Amino acid sequence: MNIAQLLVRCLENEGVRHAFGVPGEENLELLRAIRKSGTLEFVVTRDERGASFMAAAWGRLSGRPGVCISTLGPGAINMLLGVADAFLDFAPLVAITAQKNLSETFKEAHQYVDVFSIYKPVTKWGASIGGKNVPEIVRKAFRVAQTEKPGPTHLELPEDVAQAEAGAQEPMVPAHVLYPEPPGDAVENAVRMIEGAQNPIIIAGGGVIRAGASRELLKFVRKFSIPLATTFMAMGAVPSDEELFMSTVGLQQKDYISCGLEKADLIITVGYDPVEFSPRYWRGGAAKKEKAVIHISATPAETDAAYQSFELVGDIRRTLSKLLRVKTGKVMKEPSFFARLKEIERKGMPLALSGWPIKPLRLVNEMRNVLGRKDVLISDVGAHKVWIARFYEAMSPGTVLISNGLASMGFAIPSAISAKMLCPERKVIAAVGDGGFLMSMSELETAARLGLSFTVIIWNDGGYGLIGWKERARFGEEFFTEFGNPDFVKLAESFNAKAYRVEKESELGPVLRDALKTRGISVVDCPVDYGENMKLAGMMGEIICPM
Repeated sequence: MNIAQLLVRCLENEGVRHAFGVPGEENLELLRAIRKSGTLEFVVTRDERGASFMAAAWGRLSGRPGVCISTLGPGAINMLLGVADAFLDFAPLVAITAQKNLSETFKEAHQYVDVFSIYKPVTKWGASIGGKNVPEIVRKAFRVAQTEKPGPTHLELPEDVAQAEAGAQEPMVPAHVLYPEPPGDAVENAVRMIEGAQNPIIIAGGGVIRAGASRELLKFVRKFSIPLATTFMAMGAVPSDEELFMSTVGLQQKDYISCGLEKADLIITVGYDPVEFSPRYWRGGAAKKEKAVIHISATPAETDAAYQSFELVGDIRRTLSKLLRVKTGKVMKEPSFFARLKEIERKGMPLALSGWPIKPLRLVNEMRNVLGRKDVLISDVGAHKVWIARFYEAMSPGTVLISNGLASMGFAIPSAISAKMLCPERKVIAAVGDGGFLMSMSELETAARLGLSFTVIIWNDGGYGLIGWKERARFGEEFFTEFGNPDFVKLAESFNAKAYRVEKESELGPVLRDALKTRGISVVDCPVDYGENMKLAGMMGEIICPM
């Protein structure tokens, strides 16, 4: 058995059944070992970025590290984008890159760059495999990737090492981390803070979904009658039709939920990741130091002058359960202010639902209408991400995937592949802008080759709509954002996808329903009117808060 074969045995031992990547000369020994595996499948992708996005989505949806594999140099660097995305979205991932022979890594050599150093800033841990202690290295890579806060790790496999004899090395038995609980007196103190608050509010982050703590969070919300908002990454942690659910947070402009945060005298964060939404946007900085914060998370709070908190560090599910068991006096809150705020927002939005091209809010609502509570919506990055995050009603954890840490375009189509592989019984929609679609459309061939069925909806505005929105808000004009597009219907059909073009408003619903019934890949080209963006920006804060 050589080192490449041992590495594959270690991957199998970790429960890995799919690895995504692109073959190259320097990783042939590893791929040959995978080919001989009885349980591990290598999914050939059309781009290393796509492979790393697939692995990241696999990690987010399953909770187990996704695996992506590349060759050295250009392949490894191309794969870096999805690895960095996993780093800021806290997705467990193990990236394996090939490298030149050890005898060539100290001098100028064809295609050699120091990949290990390039990966270091966007991974939690990494190692260059030297032939010894391979089982320990692989076990640590998976353990570190999966431990809170999860993220990517990196293994480098030089070509000559892959071919070397492994000797008597054997895979290690996987072990899972058991997180502690916060001490009882800290839990008691937190309940007393809740009892003393007049207007508490909860911000739930992606850590809730990672911990599988949605049920406990909902019980906590209902017991204390505290309104709740989620970050983009936590959409679905509490159903959007829950009475005490307010909205998502993450928009840098002043939304109506910001008014609620200003009013709150206690903010309870649960599984909150500041990378999504800096506390300076809701804490108010030094002028709002009297606003108390309770931090509930598996890891200590980030050091931030705007985020000075009372910390309950430990397993989120068990922490919430301990809070629920504390005997209390009358702690049921009367969230009348938040109820009024929500009602004003619901009735007062000056946003169009009809017209041509299709209005963003109409498209969001139609996607909600054609998907069930357990079906999956994946949003790429662009103006459509704001509309989806703000208005799509997520009903279950893990049913909305958004890249919101690194916020990478090209994320949605590769992620839809992983979602459908993991959840074949669920409908899956990938919502992409016309810019993001052209960055990842090659993976439609991967999806077709795998026999997957999902729908891609192109929000087509002929430009980089989100940047145009920012330009208009800041400078009053748009520049360097327009581009031309190919015929998306013909392009999709060349990938053996069933393609649709929405040509009038009345077609939208029927087209989406038909597309989701398609066996195989379907692509819907939908013209969108982003003139509504400025309406949405204009209504935030200036309209809602005074009301």
